[in-house]
Amino acid sequence: METDHYFYVLHCKDDTFYGGYTTDPERRLKEHNSGTGAKYTRLPSRLPAKMIHIEKFRSRSDATKAEYAFKKLTRKHKIAYLKEKGATECN
Repeated sequence: METDHYFYVLHCKDDTFYGGYTTDPERRLKEHNSGTGAKYTRLPSRLPAKMIHIEKFRSRSDATKAEYAFKKLTRKHKIAYLKEKGATECN
């Protein structure tokens, strides 16, 4: 059985974005919002976070490359990227 690999973006309560990698987006969002996800999303000021973008990839390598590229973007370019991909809640 092949595993699906995802790059996802969270919109945090403090109006910041968090990009990450997972094989299970639903589980990962629950982890973030319960405070057991990434260190970045553990701050109470960032929760709850909302998953506003998910992209599916065939390999972990492709998904993590997308994550890395997103994290290097400026906020302005992150918003443009998200809007281009159809995200509506990215200010």
